[in-house]
Amino acid sequence: MQNLLPEPPATLLPADDGAEAALADARSADTDEAYASVAAQHPTFSAAWAALGARALDSGQVVAAYAYARTGYHRGLDQLRRNGWKGHGPVPWNHGPNQGFLRCLHVLSRAAGEIGESDEAARCAQFLRDCDPAAGDALSGT
Repeated sequence: MQNLLPEPPATLLPADDGAEAALADARSADTDEAYASVAAQHPTFSAAWAALGARALDSGQVVAAYAYARTGYHRGLDQLRRNGWKGHGPVPWNHGPNQGFLRCLHVLSRAAGEIGESDEAARCAQFLRDCDPAAGDALSGT
């Protein structure tokens, strides 16, 4: 059966130049403290939470990774809703400001899998692909 309803328009989050600059500085410093400072100064900026989550996951701190990613995921959902998202529809990976939220989904899926939350891991992985299959491909390395 064909869906006759049009797909909702893509949701494009606004850029946050100050937070992006702070994150670039944190990448240069490459310390957990630098990334944590960005999240503390810009708590609605999902990319900072995604970076913290990825660092924690890479260093074997799975519970911390899960917590960071979940925080960024929820902050991202808030932003998506404020920008017209109704709970479904594309969130394009190629729009830079969307990538923090999408990265949080990816880290959350991985961390959930690591702590044995396989249902949540699968839901997050599917949600990522529903937002934009290109995000799943980019983040999984395919």
